[in-house]
Amino acid sequence: MPPWIDAILVVVLAVLIDRFIGEPPNSVHPLRWMGNILGAIDRRVKNRASHLATIMGFLSYLFVFVLFCSIALIMTTLVRYAFSLWDPLAGEIAWIVSTAIIFKITFAVFSFRHHCDPISADLDAGRTEDAAAKVQMIVSRNTKGMDAEHIASSCCETVSENLVDSVYSPAFYFGLFGLPGAIMFRCANLMDAMWGYLNDRYANIGHFPARFDDVLGFATSRVSPYFVAAAGYLLGMDWKAAVPAAKAEHTKTPSPNSGWSMTAVAAVLGISMEKKGVYVMGTGPMPSTDDIRRCLRLVELSSLLFIFTVTLVLYAVLGIHVQGLFE
Repeated sequence: MPPWIDAILVVVLAVLIDRFIGEPPNSVHPLRWMGNILGAIDRRVKNRASHLATIMGFLSYLFVFVLFCSIALIMTTLVRYAFSLWDPLAGEIAWIVSTAIIFKITFAVFSFRHHCDPISADLDAGRTEDAAAKVQMIVSRNTKGMDAEHIASSCCETVSENLVDSVYSPAFYFGLFGLPGAIMFRCANLMDAMWGYLNDRYANIGHFPARFDDVLGFATSRVSPYFVAAAGYLLGMDWKAAVPAAKAEHTKTPSPNSGWSMTAVAAVLGISMEKKGVYVMGTGPMPSTDDIRRCLRLVELSSLLFIFTVTLVLYAVLGIHVQGLFE
């Protein structure tokens, strides 16, 4: 088959896997293995005050990227070769399936539904304490004693913030560079989550991955309001509010990138989202459980629009060929 057909099949299959199968078990998830390796490195770094720690952060990123990228490409190459011994078409199909599986591991469109639906059910049933305990799994703030409105807000904030990190960015770099691109972003993003803190322990060792994550997310975060607006239009929401709100309020978050998608989603939904002591974005009322469900639909549709209009085209034209060169 022509490469562009293979590219379409890879992207479509990856989305179907995400929708109907979801994430691998945490115990065997590659990101868990990556986190274990980074944790082992972290425990062995002694001198964190010198510039050598900054170099160690860069070398740590380079190590996990090369390691996991090599594993992924070796797997897809061996799968193609092994099945091609039986039949060339079987080798091509096996390569499509293995590439789609690995690509899917780098992004998540529908996974937050598995976390947010039980929280919404608890809130609808008046089980606020149970909902607060569950929302602790998806946010870093202390949720003990949190009221229903702020629990709903936490869900909407997390879903909209992760639109860029969990979908747009890995999908964009997959489109440009194939699996190496998606893994490149996922390594930086995970290291930023683990080491991207401005304290004595991580200020130096986490400097490179945190800055690199910001650079990689710069473009995707800034186009996100336009895709949120397109999804809002299709869903009959206030789509015209997305871009102006994002331009006006994106600086409210500590991250230079996360505010773009969050403010756009809040504006399209017509709600406010509040992290106490940090930010309040939007001009509407605080969200309800119905708004959580609307937020999930909005973010999922905007994700699919991005994947099928940007990622698919880029991968068919460029990314599949770049990946072939690496393989």
